[in-house]
Amino acid sequence: MQFTVAIDGPAAAGKGTIGRALAARFGFAHLDTGLLYRAVGALGGDPVAAALGLVAADLERGDLRTLAAGQAASVVAAIPEVRAALVEFQRRFARAEGGAVLDGRDIGTVICPRAEVKLYVTASAEVRAHRRWLEVGGDVASVLAEVMERDARDMGRSAAPLKPALDAVMIDTSELPIAAAIAAAVALVEARL
Repeated sequence: MQFTVAIDGPAAAGKGTIGRALAARFGFAHLDTGLLYRAVGALGGDPVAAALGLVAADLERGDLRTLAAGQAASVVAAIPEVRAALVEFQRRFARAEGGAVLDGRDIGTVICPRAEVKLYVTASAEVRAHRRWLEVGGDVASVLAEVMERDARDMGRSAAPLKPALDAVMIDTSELPIAAAIAAAVALVEARL
């Protein structure tokens, strides 16, 4: 069976948590596509060469969840040649037998426009910054500024900007408990299976 769940949204909105929960619930493979870009950014050097040479082991690096890796990912993700190098990998993953959940910034709009389920998971910048701060620490005001800077870069880039697919179901986690957000996503998948 081929069944794709595309989850898009800004950083720290909860898309990864929802994606992992859906994958576990339905036995689907899960890909946090942001790790691809984080790995390319963390590898340094020529980002296009890094994207073309990316291997699975690069996604296991311990430094990929840092704020610096997230900022580097946002920068290299704006390079059209980097995006092109990673598109086919993501599309193959999405159509593998057994079902797949992919979360990122352009899954429902560019990578998998025909996904069976499309979600756009969001939350206010302040809520997302607080979540990121709990994860990485530092100065709260600086974390909020970085979240807002990243949003502007992700939403304003010419190559596959972050935006909801026209047929995506919105889930705002600003005040929604994660269990309720997961339940809503599960219900959508169950309805379309």
